[in-house]
Amino acid sequence: MTKTLLIVEDDAQIRHVLEGYLKQAGYRVLTAGDGRTGLALVQQEKPHLVVLDLMLPELDGWELTRRLRASPDPALAGIYIIMLTARVEETDRVVGLELGADDYVTKPFSPRELVARIRAALRRLEGQSGQAQPLVAGALRLDPVYRTVTLAGKPVDLTRTEFDLLAHFMRHPGRPFTRSELLDVTQRDAVGDVSPYERTIDAHVKNIRQKLDDTDRERYIETVHGVGYRFVPQAAEGSP
Repeated sequence: MTKTLLIVEDDAQIRHVLEGYLKQAGYRVLTAGDGRTGLALVQQEKPHLVVLDLMLPELDGWELTRRLRASPDPALAGIYIIMLTARVEETDRVVGLELGADDYVTKPFSPRELVARIRAALRRLEGQSGQAQPLVAGALRLDPVYRTVTLAGKPVDLTRTEFDLLAHFMRHPGRPFTRSELLDVTQRDAVGDVSPYERTIDAHVKNIRQKLDDTDRERYIETVHGVGYRFVPQAAEGSP
């Protein structure tokens, strides 16, 4: 099935170039020049992936991301988002990831590299559907086929990257992972230096903890000082 992608970018030249590269790569491509049009297209078409500029007229990329992640529709809340921006500060990158972006690309960029990242992300998502067994830790249940997470029977809305990280943790309970290793999980098969800042992992873990109501107690994802993080295998006891 042909994948549908959406480019939300106010620079017409960048939009046109990306559209050409992605169509040549075999994707169905939708485009929007402002945030409100982009949001409407996402809601109508539910594309597989969105390339989203941050500095947009009418509705900026941060707000658009916030609205998608807050959507009650899982198809919208879980859509893969690649933020595209000229803002290169690490704090901007982290804020974008904390809002729920899955990847962050700074301008200027190589259209061929971006296409490769998109292809890798979609391939990774397809490949995960083959790992069919649900993962359970006490009240926490993750279904890799339907890509759902529940805590005490209540749904937990995670971004695709947050879901991938949690699934990786749950498949390897008790094993500590460095931030560098976890970056490899989120960007596996990608081309080039996708997320050079290990702090982006901290942002994703913070989001997961908040959604699992695990910020203070670390029942599920535990900080391993001087190393990184690990999933707590005994989380089944007394949870949530």
